Amino acid sequence: MSSPIANAGTTVSADPTIAVATGVKFTDLGLSEPLLRAVAETGYTTPTPIQAQAIPQVLKGGDLLAAAQTGTGKTAGFTLPILHRLTTTQAAVAKPGRPRCLILVPTRELAAQVEESVRTYGKHVTIKSMVMFGGVNINPQYAALRGKVDILVATPGRLLDHVGQKTVDLSGVEILVLDEADRMLDMGFIRDIKKVIALIPKQRQTLLFSATFSDEIKLLANGLLNNPGTVEVARRNTASELVEQSVHMVAQAHKKDLLSHLIKHHNWQQVLVFTRTKHGANKLAEKLLKDNIPAAAIHGNKSQAARTRALAEFKSSKLQVLVATDIAARGIDIDQLPQVVNFELPNVPEDYVHRIGRTGRAGTSGAAVSLVDREEMNYLKDIERLIKRQIAVVVVEGFVPPPLSAAALSDRDDDRPPRQPGRGGAGSGRNGQSRSQAGAGRSDQNRGQPRTGGKPGGYAGGKPTSGAPRGASGGPKPAAAGPRNPPRPTVATGAPTPNRRESHNASHNTARPQSALFSGKPTKS
Repeated sequence: MSSPIANAGTTVSADPTIAVATGVKFTDLGLSEPLLRAVAETGYTTPTPIQAQAIPQVLKGGDLLAAAQTGTGKTAGFTLPILHRLTTTQAAVAKPGRPRCLILVPTRELAAQVEESVRTYGKHVTIKSMVMFGGVNINPQYAALRGKVDILVATPGRLLDHVGQKTVDLSGVEILVLDEADRMLDMGFIRDIKKVIALIPKQRQTLLFSATFSDEIKLLANGLLNNPGTVEVARRNTASELVEQSVHMVAQAHKKDLLSHLIKHHNWQQVLVFTRTKHGANKLAEKLLKDNIPAAAIHGNKSQAARTRALAEFKSSKLQVLVATDIAARGIDIDQLPQVVNFELPNVPEDYVHRIGRTGRAGTSGAAVSLVDREEMNYLKDIERLIKRQIAVVVVEGFVPPPLSAAALSDRDDDRPPRQPGRGGAGSGRNGQSRSQAGAGRSDQNRGQPRTGGKPGGYAGGKPTSGAPRGASGGPKPAAAGPRNPPRPTVATGAPTPNRRESHNASHNTARPQSALFSGKPTKS
């Protein structure tokens, strides 16, 4: 299989002003009248650069490798031409639960968002779509698969669950889309992706959409795409110029009070706040509620119903502040979101770009504020090195930190950024691993949680149960091994036991180099 980088069919590099400057309209892109009517009803007339360049190439039927910074309209860039192609051709074999298009995404929120876009743009055509992800009752998915499904939007894990139960048939897939492919690699889905690809026809159109063109994405593309067109509308890992970025230096213990002050002083009505940990998200939401600021937290430990409800209330402005971990960073799409706050800087510099990309979308301006403790300065330097610019440090006038209460003092250790020795430069993973290797096999409950510096496999916040017998080292005293108590592998206290698929992914990701997974040659399993 030829390299999409060396032998790309069409390569387009676009500036964010191209679509407007050249006067391109949706009516110029070759889309059918029902789709143009749906687009017009959403209020859009001018495509974004990624849409203007990608839509004609997808309509031609070839493979595509497309990168655009978050918030530039990638979703419509593939949903519109896919809807056009499916409405102008007939399925070879029409059967219930046999989709013609499969869209793989990394998170539940993003899956729901993409499927909503399919329904929005496809409301005047007869295409049927469904969304499939874990964390919810599987029975409605069984029911939907017993009927017609043209477009299936799914997360890899739940899709493979259905494959194992033979409730979905992937043999009729004509178009495969990997959306936010870089995030899927980060989250350790490489093995699941390979399993899915083995189940779909080799003769297909493949579209790979990503926020970045990392080296890992190019390696993935080399094994999946056949002489693709290539679209890159901005250089790698750039933040939107429409986002005003600033930093407030503040001690970790005073961050909650400063955030409340900023929200009230500036009268922010819709604020998305990112924290590093789920525990920190919960504590921050509780503090804001005590300060009479409507707030809720969403993360992997929340039920899907609670996450969906909080996100819906935030989108409708019923909720003033939404506190989220990075698992939600790629799945939140809100028109004209004015304000993003980094309560703590992310461990991985690229995640900063994705976080602040929630604002400044679709040509609107936005602001991103980062609250930075002095122990986070190395993270800040990594971020500035990645985005190739310095972020302005702004002094907050009129803020006087209140005296710390006993509760605030007890929480300070939980909130403090972890010290992680041996971190490399921008984009490096743990202990020199790539980011996808470092994230492989981590469950949804653990993603976004920092690992402690000197305890492999441990997670911040894990503490021994009070009152338990203690050994000489200060840790819990293990029970003696015997017939009733066979020896068990040591697991760091507080770390959830991985399920079977996570253990399988972790063992296989470390056992074989990623280059072997998509080499274009048959592999032994």
